[in-house]
Amino acid sequence: MPVVVDSNSLPTSMTPDYSASNVSRSVSQSTDVAIVGAGIVGLAHALAAAKQGRKVTVFERNPYAVGASIRNFGMIWPIGQPVGLLRDRALRTRDIWMDIAPQANIAIDPCGSLHVAYHSDEMAVLEEFIAASHNYQHTSDLALLTPEEVAEKSPAVVQDGLLGALWSSTEAIVDPREAIRRLPDVLHRDYGVEFHFGTVVTDVCHPLLVVGGDTWRAEHIFVCSGADFETLYPELYRASFETGGLTKVKLQMMRTAPQPNQFRIGPSLAAGLTLTHYTAFADCPSLPALKARIEHTLPQYPRWGIHVMMSQNAPGELVIGDSHEYGWNPEPFDRSEINRYILDYLRTFAHVPLLDIETYWNGVYAKLPGKTELIAVPEPGVTVVNALSGAGMTLSFGLAEEVVGQVLKTTSHGAVAMTGEVVV
Repeated sequence: MPVVVDSNSLPTSMTPDYSASNVSRSVSQSTDVAIVGAGIVGLAHALAAAKQGRKVTVFERNPYAVGASIRNFGMIWPIGQPVGLLRDRALRTRDIWMDIAPQANIAIDPCGSLHVAYHSDEMAVLEEFIAASHNYQHTSDLALLTPEEVAEKSPAVVQDGLLGALWSSTEAIVDPREAIRRLPDVLHRDYGVEFHFGTVVTDVCHPLLVVGGDTWRAEHIFVCSGADFETLYPELYRASFETGGLTKVKLQMMRTAPQPNQFRIGPSLAAGLTLTHYTAFADCPSLPALKARIEHTLPQYPRWGIHVMMSQNAPGELVIGDSHEYGWNPEPFDRSEINRYILDYLRTFAHVPLLDIETYWNGVYAKLPGKTELIAVPEPGVTVVNALSGAGMTLSFGLAEEVVGQVLKTTSHGAVAMTGEVVV
């Protein structure tokens, strides 16, 4: 369920001063719904609000979003979400991607995924996962494959020592760089969403927003600013951080040049480390033994929060990662040993014609430990949506329908009531 933070729960010293004296009253323009941030969370909320017939305006400080929304695998990854609300939200998000990607001329590959196993404890987790999913309505999307069946799915999987793999048909791939650049065009063309790029929102006092030297009026304001905790409502974020809540996560990733001779890996690939990362596998009885073995034999991987996955985009590039470093102010410097660990582990389960790395980067996203997202209402008419914990491509469209349906008091697919749970 979405987590709601009420500003009344903040200590007085933590409550921001949003008095009228801080906001210009010379209103230049107005809109029904204003959205701060044109990353995937902001774009998803723009789409959901526009589908409700509202006039929507999006403000983005950069010429286009360059944060976590373009620094990821491009994976729409329902298999990583636990059965129930989150898996259903992920599948709804996938459905929206499959509809809107062709409209926006975004290449999308419904390639599915393979979690490969080379150790008995890994295979045990996969078997338990399949057994636990038996009564789930989407069980037909899952299968436990033999090594021979894995080879038919992917020429990239290392066969030596392979015990089997979990196949899931629900995963899809986009190139996030392309997707985030092209989605605004289709939202403007087909849904009338207005975009203001290179424009910073510096203050909010509902119903007003200070945008550069102008003041806008909006009936509803959604703040979807990602890891920027400093510009709007910083006291809200700081209060959560100081009580052991909200934090930032830095990841390291890399990308190859396009593979030669149009080589394709088929499904996106993951292995044993990934089983320890995603909550979908958290209740498997064999998982503690798997984690213990990794801690003993590969301690550098849990130390840096490394699990290794590989996807392939339409141009044929391989996207490889990633690591997880936590803290309010992650170091901007990448560690070469982390990239080396990632590639070393990748070679244990995948072989490709070209593994020369062309591009390295890092990204930072917000996370609220123990929760799936942060939805805060710092003042009436303003909703902060953040901390999707690195699953923005997988969950944003579905979550946005739920949140917008609730906030705008309309009925939408999968709408849920907010919990009112206070986390600061």
